[in-house]
Amino acid sequence: MVKIKFCGLRRIEDIRYVNILKIDYAGFVFSKSKRIVDKDSARVLIENLDPEIKRVGVFVNEEIDFVAEIVNSLHLDIVQLHGKETDEYVDTLKSLLDVEIWKAVRIKGNENFIFQRADKILLDTFVVGLPGGSGIPFDWNSISNITLNKPFILAGGLNHLNVEKAIEILRPYGVDVSSGIETDGYKDFEKMRLFVEKVRK
Repeated sequence: MVKIKFCGLRRIEDIRYVNILKIDYAGFVFSKSKRIVDKDSARVLIENLDPEIKRVGVFVNEEIDFVAEIVNSLHLDIVQLHGKETDEYVDTLKSLLDVEIWKAVRIKGNENFIFQRADKILLDTFVVGLPGGSGIPFDWNSISNITLNKPFILAGGLNHLNVEKAIEILRPYGVDVSSGIETDGYKDFEKMRLFVEKVRK
């Protein structure tokens, strides 16, 4: 079954919603974003999260010491890198932390999808000035015949109206959504429920 990640969780209501829906991954943003959470706020959210849901920290071009502090303090399961982090950066993280690492690739043309160091690849839409969370899908057919050397998570403009088609075309390991399950910038339980229903269908 395709895995589901909800990203940009920042309210206790968001945690209640994901616990009800039993998704696979809960994402918390620790870099500059309208969905950013600080360590103390994230701790409260994670303490209330169903322990079977994996905890993902999202970072963009952060110092390794900062990432390590957040991971160790909050006992995160996964680090999602959404900036220009190099393979050497990933190697250093792996030497310091016992976590899975995802590396985002922003689709804009002929990308190099070979990331030997990251455990999984996250495919997102390229938008100038935005590392992610744009709410804009890329052309899924443009990469439908590319063989990736790692499991991949599909992101970028997904919602309950298009996620079935995206899965049909690309057959991803998982799907990642943030703005597509929001209304007026906040997580919307009905949109979340519909998204989960479409994916699991």
